[in-house]
Amino acid sequence: MHETVREEVERLGAGDEDADRCGDQEDRAEAEEQSDEVQHFPEEAVLVLGQIADQHEQADRAARAEQQAETAGDRIRQFPAVDEMAEAAGQREVGDVFRRLFGDRLHGRFPLVGDVLHPRVPPWRATGSQPTASSYLDAKPFSIDEGGRFVTPDQTQVLRVLCDTVVPSIDHPDDADGFWARRATDVGADLGVLAAIAAMPADRREAVGVLLDALGAQGFPSASQDQRERILAALGPAVAPLTSLILLLTYGLPDITGSNPNWSRLGYPGPAARPPITENRPITPLRPTADLELDADVVVIGSGAGGGLIAGRFAATGASVVVLEAGRYRSEGDFRHLELAAYQQSYRRGGPTPTADQNITLMAGAGLGGGTVINWTNCIRTTDRVRHQWAEHGLTDVATVAFDKHLDAVWRELSVTDRCSEFNRAHEAMQRGAETLGWSFATACRNWDEKRHDTLVAGGLGFGDPSGAKQSTLKVYLEPAVTEHDARVIDGCRVERILTDNGRAAGVVGRWTREDGSASAAVTVRAPVVVVAAGALETPGVLLRSGIGGPAVGQYLRLHPCTVTLGDYDTDMKGWWGPPQAALVNEFAAVEDGFGFLMESVQYTTGLGASAMPFTTGFDHKQAMADYRNCASFIGLVRDRGHGRVTVDDSGETAAWYSLEDGLDVRNSRRAVEAQIRLHHAAGARRIRLLGHGVPTWSAGDDLDAFIRRVSEMPLRAGGAVLFSAHQMGSCRMGADPAISVADPRGELHDTPGVWIGDGSAFPTSSGTNPMITIMALASRTAEHISQAVS
Repeated sequence: MHETVREEVERLGAGDEDADRCGDQEDRAEAEEQSDEVQHFPEEAVLVLGQIADQHEQADRAARAEQQAETAGDRIRQFPAVDEMAEAAGQREVGDVFRRLFGDRLHGRFPLVGDVLHPRVPPWRATGSQPTASSYLDAKPFSIDEGGRFVTPDQTQVLRVLCDTVVPSIDHPDDADGFWARRATDVGADLGVLAAIAAMPADRREAVGVLLDALGAQGFPSASQDQRERILAALGPAVAPLTSLILLLTYGLPDITGSNPNWSRLGYPGPAARPPITENRPITPLRPTADLELDADVVVIGSGAGGGLIAGRFAATGASVVVLEAGRYRSEGDFRHLELAAYQQSYRRGGPTPTADQNITLMAGAGLGGGTVINWTNCIRTTDRVRHQWAEHGLTDVATVAFDKHLDAVWRELSVTDRCSEFNRAHEAMQRGAETLGWSFATACRNWDEKRHDTLVAGGLGFGDPSGAKQSTLKVYLEPAVTEHDARVIDGCRVERILTDNGRAAGVVGRWTREDGSASAAVTVRAPVVVVAAGALETPGVLLRSGIGGPAVGQYLRLHPCTVTLGDYDTDMKGWWGPPQAALVNEFAAVEDGFGFLMESVQYTTGLGASAMPFTTGFDHKQAMADYRNCASFIGLVRDRGHGRVTVDDSGETAAWYSLEDGLDVRNSRRAVEAQIRLHHAAGARRIRLLGHGVPTWSAGDDLDAFIRRVSEMPLRAGGAVLFSAHQMGSCRMGADPAISVADPRGELHDTPGVWIGDGSAFPTSSGTNPMITIMALASRTAEHISQAVS
């Protein structure tokens, strides 16, 4: 990395290409002066940037500090409401930006923002005028650190120029809506970036400061757009997180009306009109006023697909049940279908988060009901080949009709139907391509209430369902458990460890934190049965912090790694309409040794869609976004044979690690990319691209096979193809062998009786399908085994 930066800087320093473009002596002199500024790039800055880019070396330390800052509830300080903070600083507009980002009050993910941010609005913000080059120099700086030590005036200037390099103002003949002329700073993206920086742990803030200083030292603010883009290309991974954040905010941040001026060009009409809702919240979680001790028959850690079902099952039998959920309780009245707010409210760690090695972006739900509140409702029964494989791990009944009983019960209880799966134009393209190629194609079944169905609302269900149609575990199991059977729920409660007595489960200890961070309390629940269902990314953390579970805890993490392709169909695809996953292609589900991939579609997003589109130049990215409305996205969801792991740092916080290296998984990922491309082509796409860094775009008339060969060479890791995962499994798996499994075939820990695994982390292998139904059927089976063990 060091040599790459140095070579690029020296090449820029020569200035020949820029000077050759100049038509007269004055322009040539100006180009040479700019090149000379770039040439004197400090050696120490080159070294530091190389160190920042080395993600594998720094990931463990950075992830540990971030997670420690996020969840240390007893250290979270009280801070004022956004409006009060903005008033105190004399900057109402900044308060608006924060409110648009994070809601009416800042929450636990950003414990320090209210204490340390002292913003000043640039002059053009107050007047409404367009920024000029001198505006950057005249603008008053933000001060993020208490002593003003972090974002200095020079760093602030560099950051704003960076924002407007990533999303620049471009003269373009087709610009009636101002899309091409609009900069990132025109929509407040720089303010949002500063807010995010303020929330970072100290070492991350320091790394960003070093990066900004290094850019400033080479004259980044005064360099030309072309020079700045080439500098960013040379820095590569070092600056990629910042560019992605800038894009996320530029295209995802709504104004005070709930809209974004870029959305009209993208063809997005904004959030659907919210249906009439009742303000009644069926559940009233316990909110401790002091340290709290409770007794129960069963305590359930986590409330998602597995934990919510198990809690509901036991509450219905009359057992005393306590549910501890680290996330927050949200009901229909809380959902606004605003992307960034949804990430903060309902997603683990505030939204899309990379693995510690930066290879895969993870998306997981967080809140009462877990991922079932924000997933895409694609219901698929466990396949026979997976059931037989799990039988080989000791779960022998899973391969028999005994498991059908659990699958059938869950299917019925969730009101699963295929009558609310209208195809949008992306699904129509998928069907058209599959029929042309002779590939199998199926309509998706979904857990949805037909009586409340609204296709516009369904289009944004990944941001929460305000209609009440979604049959999540919150609605189906937890609400009746509380309102009819007196189960107790504490949200905002992170379980620190499991208590044992003579080697058996005795309860749990955790810490509850008020959502505004103003109070916290210790929570102790005494119970002879402990169900750990915090999700495959957090369940290992509970066991590792408790010192139980054996050597396999955290191992065998499966992620269903997904590649993404976009097909441009030269017509408005209206991807925001209708359920995100209403259909799939399963032609290659078992292409080799029982492993393969599904092809599915994704939810339409503006912010995440923009940030996932790799940045090369400001013009190219804007052109891609200008064409975004014409695109359909397909994913290749691979059933992975290889695996990653979950670890904990010194503070007990989890980090996920995953490298796609298994030979079969690599072959299937490349097969998935080829199949997606051929599917788009058969459906009539005029342009096709694989989301990845440095990947060309295929256009009609180009050699398709040559394009496929080229993208097949793309590395399947950070810096190569964009990979993401919405399914996490297997990190505390069931099995007969304690050396390679955490729980026995019934779900009880090998080494700690009374502690049971109740979520997707129990999967012996990956499911190869959207896992919700399988998680819930397996949890139903585990609940049955717990009842038998207790009786």
